[in-house]
Amino acid sequence: MEYLYSTGATLLAYLLGSLSFAVIVSRALGLEDPRSYGSKNPGATNVLRSGSKAAAVATLLLDGLKGWLPVVLVKWFGGDYGMGEGTVALVGLAAFLGHLYPVFFQFKGGKGVATAAGVLLGISGWLGLATLVTWLIVAYFSRYSSLASLAAAVFAPLYYLFGDRAAWYVDKSILVVMIAISALLLLRHRDNINKLLKGTESKLGSGKQAVRK
Repeated sequence: MEYLYSTGATLLAYLLGSLSFAVIVSRALGLEDPRSYGSKNPGATNVLRSGSKAAAVATLLLDGLKGWLPVVLVKWFGGDYGMGEGTVALVGLAAFLGHLYPVFFQFKGGKGVATAAGVLLGISGWLGLATLVTWLIVAYFSRYSSLASLAAAVFAPLYYLFGDRAAWYVDKSILVVMIAISALLLLRHRDNINKLLKGTESKLGSGKQAVRK
């Protein structure tokens, strides 16, 4: 029975993650499909290129929420149904994979930065905060959203390890999932890495004109 509860929670987390809020919010506000302009990535950064900050903020928060919610629900209530840290790890990964490969949108999703941040915040508020601060610092000084995301992806598992026995106790299943999420984030940003190396990557605030490109 515990196996069924864990499987059900993981499936629901994937379905929640499959809600591509960049597309949903854009449609609701009468904006162009974010998959049709700019980087063509259904994420908050590309939605910002539409010129609607409200749509970008809503996308960011909702994409983060779908990573955070399944994790904290299992943490809060899963113990009564035999679900422990292993299930916490599974639902976090499932929500993230849902964003990357959404069943409702032909398995063509975004890069998963906001959803990954939500998962981290669900695992530990301090862990999520440390990772978000890393993103903000790198983004502020470099003006590259992609570089900030790459740095946050690399540092998140390290923060989790360094915080062992000080802020939390490291769980092997959660650590493995965090490393997997970080690896997938790096993989999804491979085009951005190439552009950064070539010096052609767009900086924050410079892409509003990309809507019609």
